[in-house]
Amino acid sequence: MVESIPRSAGRAEDTPDRSGSRLWPRRPRRRSRRGHRYTLVPLLLISSNLALFLLFFVWPAVIGVGYSFTSYTGVGSAPFVGLDNYQRLLNDDAFYAALIRSLIFTAAVVPLTFVAALSAAVLLVSPHSRGKPVARVVFFVPWLISPIIAGVIWRWIFGENFGLVNYVIMALGGEAVPWQSNANLSLAIVIIASAWGNTAINMLMFVPAIKNVPAAYYEAASLDGAGSWAKFRHITLPSIAPTSFIVILLSTLGAMKEYALFQAVNGGGPGTENNLLIQYIFTTGFRRAQVGYASAASFVLMLLLMVIAVVQLVINRRKDS
Repeated sequence: MVESIPRSAGRAEDTPDRSGSRLWPRRPRRRSRRGHRYTLVPLLLISSNLALFLLFFVWPAVIGVGYSFTSYTGVGSAPFVGLDNYQRLLNDDAFYAALIRSLIFTAAVVPLTFVAALSAAVLLVSPHSRGKPVARVVFFVPWLISPIIAGVIWRWIFGENFGLVNYVIMALGGEAVPWQSNANLSLAIVIIASAWGNTAINMLMFVPAIKNVPAAYYEAASLDGAGSWAKFRHITLPSIAPTSFIVILLSTLGAMKEYALFQAVNGGGPGTENNLLIQYIFTTGFRRAQVGYASAASFVLMLLLMVIAVVQLVINRRKDS
C-alpha cells in the first residue's frame, strides 16, 4: 500500500485544484508587530547588561592582558617586554606559595560551606523542626555582615593577646594558643569564618531545591521501609544535584578570589605565609608598583578559574548523561 502511493502525493505545487489551475507554494507570512515586539524587548533588556559587562569586565580584562606584556609601573609609558613577566612567574617561589595556599583554602572551605549550607537547608525544610523563622534570621545574619566587620569579629574572638577564646582557655588554667602567629591555625580561622559567612546564600539555593523534590518519592521509599538517611542519600541528593553543582562552582570561584576576609582577620599573615593569589597580585601591583607583572599573575588566575569552571561543567554533564 505504501509503495502504491506516488512520491509526488502531498506536494502542493504538483496538485491541481478543482478548477484545474495549479497551486503555487505559499509565501512566508510577514512578522506581525507582536512578533517584532517579542524580539526587540529582550534585546533591549539584554543590551544594557551586555554594555555593562563589556565596559566593566571585558574592557579592563583586555587592558590587563595588554599590560601583562609590558613593564608598566602605573605611571608613564608601558615598555613592551614580551613574555618576560610570564617567565618570571614560572621562577617565582612567592607566586607558587600563594597558589598552593589558595588551593588549600579552596579545598577546605568549599566542602565545609557545602555541608553547612545543606544541613541548614534540611533543618529549615524538615517538618519536625521548630523555630524556623528565628533560625532563618540567625542563619542570615553572617551573610548580611560585611566581610571586613566579620573579619574583625573573628579576630577579636581568636586574638592571641586579647581574644575571647584565649581568655577562656587561660581562665581555665591553660596556655594561650598562637591563633595569629601560627600560619596553619591562622588559615583555619579564616576557613571557618568564610564558611560561616557564605552558608546563608548557599542555604538559600538549597531550600527551594529540596522543596521541589516530589513528595511521592519519599512516600514510595517509606512504603519500602527506607529510613531517613536512605531517603536523603538516594532521593534528596540526586534530586538536588544541579543546585549542588551551582553551589560548588560558585563557592570555588569565590574562594579563589577571597581577599577582604583575609585582610581583616590576619592580613595574609603571619608575614606572607597566608597570602593568597589575590593578596599577592594586590601587593605586587599596588605596593611594589609592578603593574605589568601583577597583570600577568591576574591573567594566570583568570585562566585557572576558567579551567576549574570548564572541568566542573564537563564532570556535571557526564553525570547527567
